[in-house]
Amino acid sequence: MKRKEIKKQNIIQFSLLIIVIVLLNYISNFLFFRFDLTSDERYTISETTKNYISNLEDIVYFQIYLEGDLPYGFKKLQRSVKELLEEFRAYGGNNIEYEFFNPSENPDQQTRNEIYKQLFDKGLQPTNLQVKEKDGGQSQKIIFPGMIVNYRSREYVLNILQNNPIYSPEINLNNSIQNLEYEIVTAIKSLSTPFKEEIAFLDGHKELEEMYVDDIYYTLSQNYSLERLKINGQLDALKGKDLIIIAKPDSTFDEKDKFVIDQYIMNGGKILWLIDFVHADMDSLAYTSSTLAITKQLNIEDQLFKYGVRINYNIIQDMQCAYIPVNMAIQGAQPQFAPVPWIYFPLLSPTNTHPVSKNISLVKAEFASVIDTVGNNPDIKKTILLQSSPYSKTVRAPLRIGLEIINEELDAKRFPKSNLPIAVLLEGEFESVFKNRLASTLMESDEIGFMEKSISTKMIVISDGDMIKNQVRKSGNQFTPFPLGYDRYTQQTYGNKDFIVNCVNYLLDDSGIMNIRKKEVALRLLDKQKIMDNSLIWQILNIATPLLLIFFGGILWYYMRKKKYN
Repeated sequence: MKRKEIKKQNIIQFSLLIIVIVLLNYISNFLFFRFDLTSDERYTISETTKNYISNLEDIVYFQIYLEGDLPYGFKKLQRSVKELLEEFRAYGGNNIEYEFFNPSENPDQQTRNEIYKQLFDKGLQPTNLQVKEKDGGQSQKIIFPGMIVNYRSREYVLNILQNNPIYSPEINLNNSIQNLEYEIVTAIKSLSTPFKEEIAFLDGHKELEEMYVDDIYYTLSQNYSLERLKINGQLDALKGKDLIIIAKPDSTFDEKDKFVIDQYIMNGGKILWLIDFVHADMDSLAYTSSTLAITKQLNIEDQLFKYGVRINYNIIQDMQCAYIPVNMAIQGAQPQFAPVPWIYFPLLSPTNTHPVSKNISLVKAEFASVIDTVGNNPDIKKTILLQSSPYSKTVRAPLRIGLEIINEELDAKRFPKSNLPIAVLLEGEFESVFKNRLASTLMESDEIGFMEKSISTKMIVISDGDMIKNQVRKSGNQFTPFPLGYDRYTQQTYGNKDFIVNCVNYLLDDSGIMNIRKKEVALRLLDKQKIMDNSLIWQILNIATPLLLIFFGGILWYYMRKKKYN
């Protein structure tokens, strides 16, 4: 009888379990929840991302070129892409589709080369890898760590591998994984937004010519509508513009143009200032051994001061600097150029705490000045984005700059200053520079709707106009622009383009997408030296520990059952 009761009780318990499971499955059809148990929340996407994914009106198709026999690091990147897109599908449903491709799978070399060329022409950047073969040898392998995102009839080319030379391959891969969500959401936003925000490169004050901003102009035009415009005293000249870029002006701003810019800011306009208050010409050093660095009066000093910054009339010298080619041959002999450090071209360290400058390469500056944050307006938040190295100093302008400085020893004692600001972000509500002193010529106009204080807006001030300037190869009347940040002499690429693009994206970001770049994925690297020194111990532990656990677990289970049924 007792045995029948136990059997009956077991059947009831089993039936109840089945009913509970069925009920939970039924209820789960109406409820949606996901759990991320990682400490750094690596599998949690932001609310901004969820909103974009959930509101898609059509299918976004991802063609991802990370397939085949890949090294472990790229396998991890591939897995991270797949996991993220699966997370997107949880919110976007059937509007998210993806497929992985191996561009090297075709055995025919000519066909593979044609595929490589097609991908390269689209904008995907190849990476050469050293792959170990099964026989112990090594071979070269070309991969394209990127994707092409398709939405309706438009496509967006996205290179997902960061290749920052100041970081190790492990850190670069980890940073690439960290930025995946931001990069993919930016692509989706660009493709799905029916209109493009408008950016104007200001003209009329001897700003940089078109050929010197050609690369950044082309890059920004992929996501924004761009034009060059002159204010010419027209009060509505900037109307409808979401952002204006003032790139290295070289002549004075008159009061009316200043007023138009000021009221543009008061009405919520955003500005990227790239200003040189000290002018030095490197071209003259190609013919003579020295040049003059002279100060410039642009009539915007008081305007910037009112908004919260002051650009000093000085030049930064930095031990952490770029190289320039210098003819080392004696006079009359055939030229022999050699790269030498040029302390007037500092390599600026980004502050990794802000999404604008996080995880980008060193940024090259040329004859940059120090920016001071001034004023005590509590409505303005000031954030330093770029700064000099711990070994820097300043020299006041005007001054003579000579090539003989390359013969001086770079001694840290000669560079006592550190972390001098070169780029500053200002956010908040600004006071008009024309408050209580509106010019009489402007007061006579009937078109003015004067505002003394701005609505909440933001601007970035950079004390180096050359930061946005790409190098150019000239041949007669033809010119060929190089990518922004690329140094044709040393063949190095600095982080200038990434920084300027991030500045623009942040200034125009009202949805919070840029804040996704704050995401941190902890990189937990093994100590390679300890592994080598104690490899036998770790091998024994890894093999013996599971076996011992199973053995003792089996013994414990045996005695528990024996005690229960005795």
